[in-house]
Amino acid sequence: MTGRYEYAKQKYAAIGVDTGAAIEKLKSVPISMHCWQGDDVGGFEGQMSLSGGIQVTGGYPGKARTPDELMADMDMALSLIPGKHRLNLHASYAVFGDNRVDRDALCPEHFAAWVDFAKKRGLGLDFNPTYFSHPKAADGTLSSADEEIRAFWIRHGQACLKIAEYFAKELGTHSTVNIWIPDGFKEIPADRSGPRARLKDSLDKILSVQYDKSKVNVAVESKVFGIGLESYTVGSHEFYMQYAAKNGLFCLLDNGHYHPTESVADKIPSMLLFSEKIALHVTRSVRWDSDHVPLLDDEVKGIASEIVRAGTERVILAMDFFDASINRIAAWVIGMRNMQKALLTALLTPHDKLKEMQDSGDFTAMTVLREELKLYPVGDVWEAFCGQTGVPGEDWLERVREYEEKVLVKRE
Repeated sequence: MTGRYEYAKQKYAAIGVDTGAAIEKLKSVPISMHCWQGDDVGGFEGQMSLSGGIQVTGGYPGKARTPDELMADMDMALSLIPGKHRLNLHASYAVFGDNRVDRDALCPEHFAAWVDFAKKRGLGLDFNPTYFSHPKAADGTLSSADEEIRAFWIRHGQACLKIAEYFAKELGTHSTVNIWIPDGFKEIPADRSGPRARLKDSLDKILSVQYDKSKVNVAVESKVFGIGLESYTVGSHEFYMQYAAKNGLFCLLDNGHYHPTESVADKIPSMLLFSEKIALHVTRSVRWDSDHVPLLDDEVKGIASEIVRAGTERVILAMDFFDASINRIAAWVIGMRNMQKALLTALLTPHDKLKEMQDSGDFTAMTVLREELKLYPVGDVWEAFCGQTGVPGEDWLERVREYEEKVLVKRE
């Protein structure tokens, strides 16, 4: 492997790219790994079915059923993913014990087990209010015309800010709170403005609570539609982009939440001209927001290129997918490693040279270099990165299979 890496190092050096610097940079880029891949977005509240336009397909054996099982599966996944990362929790993953409360009464103590888990592993924690899969979410949440329902969900959002503040203080790193709601209509609405005015008011009330803005990042996430919400989504991209800009929040882009012909990669540089940072959820949609495991495809590579061009510190990066048709741990590893492979590919790209070609109008040379780069030995640099971070390269699946035989199949 050393010989192959040395060849790759020389090959990239010839076009002005330092592979060692690319590896070191990639080591410093954390990705927030989402807890909900491990149990099909089930959570620990006892809720049996999903709502809000979310659907998980497949029934692969070994789904995590308890906090201990989910944490063990996360440990297994993280042992196969190079670098140091973060964990992304939903509020529905509170660990109650004997102190079970509804979502509007959640407190830091309900997440103490997660803080202990993160502390022992040196991980940061990010957080998401859970505005779905709840009896009070059937007819809208933050945009509901029922003021009692809306007040319940406002209290939930406020509680989540305080929990994220607790994460940040305990772990010594920021915590990003991402607000997404599934509110919308199956049929064409008679009133498009009213629900959005109520959503705006609800967000204002959530953000009126005191929290440490230096430690807690608040992001808002849009969506085009969901199953059963095909005609109108209250939290549209335009609404949240304007709300985030006006209130100093981060606008979160989920690449599964737009029309199939829209490019999230194209949105990143435009938004960063006006925002200090943006947040991202990376997934793979197939015909709709189906949250397939991300592949190392052109879309993910394009997103990674814009992250690297802008500066990795300007993008809060997280994953968001849930596939129950394959081994759930393998799904985590595939998605996270593919995002890292895309980032490495971008870090090994001579962006300045390509920019000079574009600015000088030499699109022939720019196209030729881009095409030649597709066959450059990025895989050998990836293997070196894995070796330096102490994780397996190509043969990681064997460890998942062994874990499956010893642990997962016994859960059935």
